[in-house]
Amino acid sequence: MKITSIDVMSLKVETGGPLWSPVVCRVNTDAGIYGYGEAAMAYAIGASGAFGMLKDFAGLAVGMDPLANEVVWDKLYKETMWAQNGGLVAFAAISAIDMALWDIKGKFFDVPVHQLLGGKRREKLRSYASQLQYGWGAQVGHALTAGDYTDVCKQALDEGYDAVKTDYLTFDREGNRFVPEQVTRLLTADTLDLVEERVAATREAMGSGDIIIEAHSMTDATSAIQIGKRAEQYGIFYYEEPTTPHLKLHRRVAEAVDIPLASGERIYGRWDFAPYLEEQVLGVIQPDLGTCGGITEGKKICDMAATYDVSVQLHVCGTPLSTAAALQLEAVLPNFTIHEHHVFNRMSWNKELCVHDYQPVDGAIAVPDLPGIGNELSEKALAGAHIETVSQSRERYTRKASK
Repeated sequence: MKITSIDVMSLKVETGGPLWSPVVCRVNTDAGIYGYGEAAMAYAIGASGAFGMLKDFAGLAVGMDPLANEVVWDKLYKETMWAQNGGLVAFAAISAIDMALWDIKGKFFDVPVHQLLGGKRREKLRSYASQLQYGWGAQVGHALTAGDYTDVCKQALDEGYDAVKTDYLTFDREGNRFVPEQVTRLLTADTLDLVEERVAATREAMGSGDIIIEAHSMTDATSAIQIGKRAEQYGIFYYEEPTTPHLKLHRRVAEAVDIPLASGERIYGRWDFAPYLEEQVLGVIQPDLGTCGGITEGKKICDMAATYDVSVQLHVCGTPLSTAAALQLEAVLPNFTIHEHHVFNRMSWNKELCVHDYQPVDGAIAVPDLPGIGNELSEKALAGAHIETVSQSRERYTRKASK
């Protein structure tokens, strides 16, 4: 079996608000089996970079054996020149192709990917309601007052969730977005009071449930410590991306705040994760299979974390393709802690992009048992997509047999 072409797709999505531009690839083979993968840069700005990089990388995989995912991965990483320690865009391109190869492999052997990864340890995954600052309804909203946070937590609780995550510094009291220069400095007493009011309301509503504080790396180490010290008394499950991913900055926060730290959506590849694990700075790692290097690399990162007694919660903020892939890996991990169910996964404009809509029931999400990753694009998504097909093989080196 050989890869004959790769369709690189930019999906058209009308959200009525959030910037959402998914980039997906479909790897086609001469056996008629195809696989889907996602370069998980749909949110905000940067999707065109993923699309272009994916087109550039695709030709290197054309003509190769799709079952040889390790061989393809190493070729993309080494022979593109710039993928080594290349950061988000290069790793997103590798991730999309790799995810698609695992989808093909599962379909070829007629088994779900989790079986190829060693077998699932659990049928369902405990999940948390993610990004409650946007509400928890059918449309993206705004949670501003303590009462808003009480209400939105009760919505999640009514659906069976016992854990939630919120970025308490997304909106000010009037609903305006905080901008970076407001939070990368010592925070005012009023701002800290606002955060604590929201955390306190969340704790009151959640009872003994778990609370994750999100910062999206927007705060600096100083302001992150201020928030962490205010939040300690509320029994926080973990504190996500308190500052820019940098080992010494994270260590500074970890030493000052008595809450486990989590990070990973802006860390790419096992080499970048290694120092955080070796130095025992993080309690939870959060690689994204659509940006960390795919399932091949993601499994290695998670296994490395297990060596250091560090838990895993995969970052999931993409189409239902990314959700399906994450469930396949999380099902097999001994150090899995909880699954992220993003509020955007509740939106019709995202759900309709794929054939299957995986949603938690009573706070737990079932692991797909379909062959491959367990999802693919819908006819509607394909009909509206901009697609460019790469069918020409390209090589950086003239290949000769090793002596």
